[in-house]
Amino acid sequence: MLIAGLSKASLSDSIKSKALELGFYGCGISEAVFLEDDARHMEQWLEEGCHGEMTYLEKNREKRYHPALLLKETKSVISVLYNYYPDTTLPSEDNYVISKYAYGNDYHFVMKNKLNELLAFVEEKTGERKARAFVDSAPMLDRAWAHKSGLGFIGKNTCLINKKGGSFFFIGHLLLDLELQYEEEADPKNYCGSCTRCIDACPTGAIEPFKVDARKCISYLTIEYRGELDESMKDRFGDRIYGCDTCQDICPWNRFSSPHGEPDFLPSELLKKLKKPDWDKLEKPLFNQLFKHSAIQRAGFKGLRRNIDLISN
Repeated sequence: MLIAGLSKASLSDSIKSKALELGFYGCGISEAVFLEDDARHMEQWLEEGCHGEMTYLEKNREKRYHPALLLKETKSVISVLYNYYPDTTLPSEDNYVISKYAYGNDYHFVMKNKLNELLAFVEEKTGERKARAFVDSAPMLDRAWAHKSGLGFIGKNTCLINKKGGSFFFIGHLLLDLELQYEEEADPKNYCGSCTRCIDACPTGAIEPFKVDARKCISYLTIEYRGELDESMKDRFGDRIYGCDTCQDICPWNRFSSPHGEPDFLPSELLKKLKKPDWDKLEKPLFNQLFKHSAIQRAGFKGLRRNIDLISN
């Protein structure tokens, strides 16, 4: 079958090439089907209450498992990875720790713009399409689709791990009303082997093999959780005030991580200069100046202030 004079294979190859040209680390294409195994795993996780107070995960569950319920014309899911591993981490001396993904501008906007450019490329080739681009902005099983499209395997810490680049990646998707050339069946093998470094290193014991209990996870507690933090957790938090990268930092696969090269992900000079005393007296005007376009807005000023107060007191 030819689409605008191109075979499905050649069109798919050109889409992947364009994705790399746009700065994505990887691109894979899957058929839009119901994710039966992943749905069953997710339902069990929810049933056990491992999602904590993230009640939004309980909604639109059917849509989460089948992209055609998000866009009924969907035939293909184009999945992309975008690297966020920094060249250097923020200074650690007399300082608090924020997750690497939040050093610069909010990745949602950066990736969404690039996905829209990728869609424009497809439409140049094939004409106007029924399509939707998502970056954490819809109920989709991001890691499951990335795995299905051949972009990596799911590790014991539940991160998507790319064998050539590690796990410091954002995931995005483009739903498309085109039949394309799909990847071969996703590799069912897990490449963690007998390694348990992520499980052993987790400060709060939140990780079991292939399952994370969000209620114990520092990333959840410092970002998603809106209640008061348990004082007994203070020592386990260390100096972390937004997120936690421990299970990724310790992962042997991340020896393959390389710096991202994305200007929008670089920390500001002001952020690089902050020390604990500056954080300890953080007020909303400085918060807004530092994080106006940052993913840290997810926690908000009150949330970040709560996290700082737990550790500093």
